[in-house]
Amino acid sequence: MKLLYVGDPMCSWCYGFGKEMTKLMAMHPELELEIIVGGVRAGATDVLDQAGKEFRLGHWARVEANSGLPFNREALMARENFVYDTEPVCRAVVTARKLAPSADLLAVFRALQHAFYVDGRDTTNGRVLSEVVSAQLQLDVETVLRVWQDGDTIAQTRADFARVRSLGVRSFPALLLDTDKGIVEVSGGYAHVAQLEQQLQRALAG
Repeated sequence: MKLLYVGDPMCSWCYGFGKEMTKLMAMHPELELEIIVGGVRAGATDVLDQAGKEFRLGHWARVEANSGLPFNREALMARENFVYDTEPVCRAVVTARKLAPSADLLAVFRALQHAFYVDGRDTTNGRVLSEVVSAQLQLDVETVLRVWQDGDTIAQTRADFARVRSLGVRSFPALLLDTDKGIVEVSGGYAHVAQLEQQLQRALAG
């Protein structure tokens, strides 16, 4: 029996959800957690214009109000010619999973989120992503970058995207429980830890 967390590090509601997931996992050290990346805007090619930035700021305000987590709005507004492609950051999560299967992948996921939402770093850039992952895993940046660029890592990332679709997940974040009777939804969206715990207990009892 294990939890499946479906998300994308550049999804703002997933950023807010990260704090709740960390609390939930601290309450359930007996449960394994598998993170599956969803690619909310994987492969996007359009440059984020002013209207697109303001649209995101509206989402960010709601996430901030619900989660209490900070956002670096100035960095987003100042960024020019930015393509909001989430495949690279999802691939960074897969890279960490490949390099350190027993590592705390949720901590890596949250570090990538912090790099984008708080530090204002370009998490579509492979070197930036490799620096964040290498700091978490205490590995050489060049080693991480090489794995991030590898064709097999790209293929594994696409396989995650396909798996998310096969699970029927339509929005992020999503939390599922994989049981011997099948997969049960714990949360189909953002929720505070108290609600997650209540829903998890129902799923475990079922």
